[in-house]
Amino acid sequence: MATTQRTHDELVAELTGGLAPEQSSLPVFAGNDLLRPDGRPRPDFRAELRRTPNLRNALACIFTLAQPFLFVWAAVTINHWAFWPVAFLAMGTFFARDNTLFHEAAHRQLFSNRRINDLVGERIFGWLPYGDGSNAYRLAHTQHHRDEFGPKEPDFGLYARYPIPKDSMRRKLTRDAIGVSGYKNLRPILIGMFRSGYRKRAAITITGQVLIFALFWVLGQPWMYLVLWFAPWMTYWRVVNRLRSLAEHAGMTRSDDRRRTTHHIRQSIVPQTLFTPYNIGFHLAHHVDSGVSMHNLAKYHEALEEAGYWPSELTHPTYRSFWKTLVR
Repeated sequence: MATTQRTHDELVAELTGGLAPEQSSLPVFAGNDLLRPDGRPRPDFRAELRRTPNLRNALACIFTLAQPFLFVWAAVTINHWAFWPVAFLAMGTFFARDNTLFHEAAHRQLFSNRRINDLVGERIFGWLPYGDGSNAYRLAHTQHHRDEFGPKEPDFGLYARYPIPKDSMRRKLTRDAIGVSGYKNLRPILIGMFRSGYRKRAAITITGQVLIFALFWVLGQPWMYLVLWFAPWMTYWRVVNRLRSLAEHAGMTRSDDRRRTTHHIRQSIVPQTLFTPYNIGFHLAHHVDSGVSMHNLAKYHEALEEAGYWPSELTHPTYRSFWKTLVR
């Protein structure tokens, strides 16, 4: 066990930290009336931030599930070639919203009732976009929060080695944009149909897609399943999901201080509409206390910044400016 740990420590030292602030450059934080010295909220403030707004979340779920129908209706009604790129990108935003609500449910914060939370968040939002509706994501994501860049970090390879050469980044995004990355995600499902022990989960995933295709068929537009569902998931969503994920942890490092594990990029209406809906872009606050409701992350981050826990000079002004730091 000790040898494995040393090996992982060597990997952390070699492959991470290219964009992480030095510990000595960060202000010592003693805490205040609202926050503990580690940045986590004190009991009264914590109870306020962790309160689950059930009605608000229910409306968010309804709105998100209605989006695909709205986009199909608009595409059919407008029926003009110039609208198709708009519809394609708009459907990509649906996957961003679906993923964020699924993520909230994985933290058991979508609904205060656990059974409803899991039914809606995991069985529906975790199933529709080529998922199996299981709690596998929650189990892996727990390790991500427990010890970022640790031995059980499921996304170590995604976040490590940054900044990288420009041509390397170009190749990654190209593979995302042309569907290569999407195929890598689909391949285990297709192979699982022919492997003992994987058939049930693969069948659940494929059943979900058959159901979605059937809905397009009922709406009289079966071919739109390819254009407004399959293609955006395979291409646009792959690109923006990578860029969003990198904006959360790329180039950071393993540390007890979340200011060295997670970035913060200033939020604005464009990214919040396209790929960071429901405050998921306030990711530093989310990692300081992963139990805070998504609707309270902006408020929590403001408290962290006002108290001096998070130096404002470390905030990247835009996603575009941050993405430039990923290449050398």
